[in-house]
Amino acid sequence: MTNVATEKEIIHSIRNQLPQLLHEDPSLRDHILTIFHERFPTRVETEDRFTRMLNELRRDRKEQTRKWEEQARKWEDQTRRWEEQKREDDRKWAEQARKWEEQKREDDRKWAEQARKWEEQKREDDRKWEEQARKWEEQKREDNRKWEEQKQEDRKRWEESNRRFDETHKEIMAQAVKHERSIGALGSRWGLQSERAFRDALAAILEGSFGVQVINVNEFDDKGEVFGRPDQVEIDVIIKNGLMIICELKSSVSKSDMYLFERKARFYEKRRGRKANRLMVISPMIDDRAREVGEKLGIEMYFDSMYVPVEP
Repeated sequence: MTNVATEKEIIHSIRNQLPQLLHEDPSLRDHILTIFHERFPTRVETEDRFTRMLNELRRDRKEQTRKWEEQARKWEDQTRRWEEQKREDDRKWAEQARKWEEQKREDDRKWAEQARKWEEQKREDDRKWEEQARKWEEQKREDNRKWEEQKQEDRKRWEESNRRFDETHKEIMAQAVKHERSIGALGSRWGLQSERAFRDALAAILEGSFGVQVINVNEFDDKGEVFGRPDQVEIDVIIKNGLMIICELKSSVSKSDMYLFERKARFYEKRRGRKANRLMVISPMIDDRAREVGEKLGIEMYFDSMYVPVEP
């Protein structure tokens, strides 16, 4: 306790006595200043150091402020560049999006156009195939028609050939029959063949060639209008399609025979109460004077029954 109190007392005494001692004893003051100077800077040094520190702090602050301002300016420039870059990127993205949209619309339009062309091409191909199929069908029908026409033409030619052959055969046979009739007429003329047989032959030719029926009419003339006295009157009549044709079928006809035929025809017309449409004489031997009479009386004359036109 004594030591502690003494130290306190010493410290208290130094505090109380030191200012006076420093004032009264310059050597002590110098000694203390030397000690302090060795350990602590002087006021001037302290002030200089403090001033330097303030100046350094001021310079550091200015530099720091400059740096902060520079950094802020750089940040502003960077931010501005970022904003500009962002706006440019946004513009580019918008432009790219617009181009993509336009490209998409163009692609859609091209695809739609291509699809339309494909559809039109398909319709055109279908139309061409249908047209080709129609042409093939028409060609087939035309070929079939030509084939049928050719077959019909061949059939007609064959039938025509057969018909000509038959006609030639008939003509040959008709010529043979005509010659036989001519010979028969001569025979009848000279008593070698009966007139009835010759008449029946001519009637058969008419019926076979023209499909008519020759009716042999035999009536009694009680007033003698034909022969000048009562007698049987024999005459041939053809009825076809309402027409009445009175004809004479004989091996030979003279002038008197022509007048006699005309009287028999008028007798038959009077009996039937109807006028004949035609009067005709068929004979291979008609006298020239008989022909003159026949022309005057309006009587048709034919050399053979095969040359008779049934229709007027």
